[in-house]
Amino acid sequence: MRKNPYERSPTLSTVLMVENMIDKHSGELSRTELWKKLPKKVMWQTYVVILDYLESINKIAFDRKDKIAYIWNPGLARKLRARKEISACTSPQK
Repeated sequence: MRKNPYERSPTLSTVLMVENMIDKHSGELSRTELWKKLPKKVMWQTYVVILDYLESINKIAFDRKDKIAYIWNPGLARKLRARKEISACTSPQK
């Protein structure tokens, strides 16, 4: 797989900035509207890479009107991790 030479590699702070804005405005804004409201300017290509990444790890989803929704639920993830069945699978075997 060849990497696109024009694809931008975002920094962690940029990814977190975009993720926090999506969380704050979940379900309200489209891709373009959110991009225009970011506190710092981000190149469109970089922004698209961030959205693709967040969607691939199931933190965001898009509705029919192209609105971005933040779907990650850290409280639920903590509860699931605390379950015996799951914690037994992640801990080293004795």
